[in-house]
Amino acid sequence: MSEIEVGLVGYGTAGAFFHAPLIHATPGLRLSAVVTGNPVRADEVATRYGAVAVPVLDELWDRCDLVVVASPNKTHVTVATEALTRGKPVVVDKPLARTAKEARQLVRLAAERKLMLTVFQNRRWDGDFRTLTRLTEEGRLGDVLRLESRFERWRPVPKGGWRESGGAEEVAGLLYDLGSHLVDQALQLLGPVRDVYAESDVRREGVAADDDTFIALSHVGGARSHLWAGAMAAQLGPRFRVLGSRAAYVKHGMDVQEERLRAGISPDSPGFGAENEEMWGLLGTEDAKAAVPTEHGAYLDFYRGVESCLRAGTPPPVSPESVIDALAVLEAARLSAAERVVVQPREDT
Repeated sequence: MSEIEVGLVGYGTAGAFFHAPLIHATPGLRLSAVVTGNPVRADEVATRYGAVAVPVLDELWDRCDLVVVASPNKTHVTVATEALTRGKPVVVDKPLARTAKEARQLVRLAAERKLMLTVFQNRRWDGDFRTLTRLTEEGRLGDVLRLESRFERWRPVPKGGWRESGGAEEVAGLLYDLGSHLVDQALQLLGPVRDVYAESDVRREGVAADDDTFIALSHVGGARSHLWAGAMAAQLGPRFRVLGSRAAYVKHGMDVQEERLRAGISPDSPGFGAENEEMWGLLGTEDAKAAVPTEHGAYLDFYRGVESCLRAGTPPPVSPESVIDALAVLEAARLSAAERVVVQPREDT
């Protein structure tokens, strides 16, 4: 069968380090065109992937079968809407939208057009999260009582750009950046949320968007999630600390895939998602605990799922409905931080 021609909108961090190499490494997909007005980036996509760089979105539509939206957050809904209207299935980088209401409108449009809409929640394929999911499903933790999850960094000097300088209209800041992953993982592991409490601050000079955020979730099933996203962590906490009725799982260090993608290692390379043994997490109690091998990270499975969905009609790798639930939680967290109150996610937002 002929390859599915992919058009990538945006070639910044998300497009260059995540989407382009993953698309390129997926059998059945071909990166055919990239929207970028940067001549250096245009040369790179031509040299590395054999793709055509086009300066504006209007020149993309006739060059692709599938559209991947990796442009700035504020453009996600507009670009995805136009792509669906033009009859193109769509992958949207997280966050899908600014609000759950906007996301629902996109889901409705995709359903009306009978087109795939999915969201790049790649952290579902982190090796540590895959390990934690397996341990939970096997009952090795017992009943999960509390999830502690962190995406922390030490970046006292801002990098600049819209993610740090933009406001709500830019969908900037860590709440919607790293928080999109933290909340998504918590919901995938522990289910729906009843109450949300959040604290959100700007700690660094010259930054306008939140760079130090904490979210507390009370899940309907009784568990609690404590989630941190911060740029001012001079010493990093554990990536995961999960307390169960039988045992705990504690894991330090980030999944290896992002670092390897940034280093230019192809995601279909042998051992790409494998983590070194010294990084494995510990499972057990204070009296008896042992290292648990980390599952291989598998970001490539996302685009394999996209290819299968388009060719064989299998479900998309990430259900857009599940992302709506996470967006409702993020909206509640934003309101909670602003008004310093506990908020219930609204189902009709």
